[in-house]
Amino acid sequence: MALTGTDNYFENFEPGQVMRHARGKTMCEQDNVGITLMVLNTAEGHFNEDAMQKNAMGRDGWNSRLQFGGVTISMVIGLAMQDTGENALAELSLDRIRLKSPVFHGDTLYAYTEVLATEPADRDDAGIVTFKHFGINQKDQVVFEGERRVLIKKRPQALTSGKKT
Repeated sequence: MALTGTDNYFENFEPGQVMRHARGKTMCEQDNVGITLMVLNTAEGHFNEDAMQKNAMGRDGWNSRLQFGGVTISMVIGLAMQDTGENALAELSLDRIRLKSPVFHGDTLYAYTEVLATEPADRDDAGIVTFKHFGINQKDQVVFEGERRVLIKKRPQALTSGKKT
């Protein structure tokens, strides 16, 4: 049984369905700097505040550290997981990734998802759902979009027949 809901099985997803996910997340230094250095991303814009302040070159908002795109992608998909991944059996693909606007420390991210397609799987207990995820900041700017294909469990027979287990 699902931990947070009963409406996130394969049968619950329909093409065209759009979800606004429940939580937002304000990005802090810990979210960005640690992972940026851990994966050996040496672009100073992610961890050198002084360099960013000196090199803003008149761009509004570019005078503080820039969030590493890998963290932005992970956070948006993580915010969507309660609704789109709780009954996932396998992540099949992540495609058409676009980082549309910069994210800085202190920005708050929200996630939205559109169901693009559903299709049968090669097993009876699951189906494949294609999602398009969007990350939006506190200024309503799209900061991320990407498509994700997931193998998702079908609703157990006990739930569809009304029997309690």
